[in-house]
Amino acid sequence: MSASIEDFQKLDIRVGRITRAEPFPEARKPAIRLWVDFGGELGEKRSSAQITAHYAPEELVGRQVLAVVNFPPRQIGKVLSEVLVLGVPDADGEVVLIGPDQDVPLGGRLF
Repeated sequence: MSASIEDFQKLDIRVGRITRAEPFPEARKPAIRLWVDFGGELGEKRSSAQITAHYAPEELVGRQVLAVVNFPPRQIGKVLSEVLVLGVPDADGEVVLIGPDQDVPLGGRLF
């Protein structure tokens, strides 16, 4: 299956900074609740991520991440997930977050 540049451009992927992170014990699989600030008109959005293999909530605050911000909100247990924080699997299939390797302005769009 191939995708066009137009398909890619439909995704609104932005950089945000995690401002708050808490354990999410009610999730079916171990997860962390995240609050991510995208600055400007997007502001702060909530998400849930299955990232407990590599991250503890307290070490996530301040980290910049990439997220899809234009998917419809999705109810995950008691959390309404407003964005999809992006990651890639490590050799064991556990999520490793994706973010810029330098500090960049919040809300910057991936291109």
